[in-house]
Amino acid sequence: MHMFDQILDLPAHPLIIHAAVVFTPLLVLLSIAYVVLPAFRRRLDWALVVAAIAAPAAVFAAKESGEALEARLFKGQIPPPVVEHSSFANPLLYTTLGLGVVALVLVYLTRPHREPGTAPAGSARAVSLVLSVVTVVLALVVAYYVFRAGDSGARAVWAY
Repeated sequence: MHMFDQILDLPAHPLIIHAAVVFTPLLVLLSIAYVVLPAFRRRLDWALVVAAIAAPAAVFAAKESGEALEARLFKGQIPPPVVEHSSFANPLLYTTLGLGVVALVLVYLTRPHREPGTAPAGSARAVSLVLSVVTVVLALVVAYYVFRAGDSGARAVWAY
């Protein structure tokens, strides 16, 4: 038995995906807000750090539980809608993990510069700008994959 297979004799995947459905879009929104609303960074940083850790963990658990459910239900003969749904698992995991890491680095690099009377050095400002752009781009990619994974999963379930 796979550790992500069941929770209290229920399939784990439908239960676990709720964490990914909450934390992943939250990571996307907080990441973009952190970049475009620098005046609110002090209020957003703790939530962004939590989301940057929770979202990749939730997506990983959803991916693993989905693989366990797929193996138990289909035993190698996987219907095309399920194949399509599962094809989004790895891209979603890798991009969410990347966004989480970039967001954590961005929080780390920008935090000291918010102290009164200090300003970021030129190179730190340039790095923060590059990380800000990468953060927004990754957030948009994650938003795409979380939508596609969720939509294809719903279609796979409700098509039967």
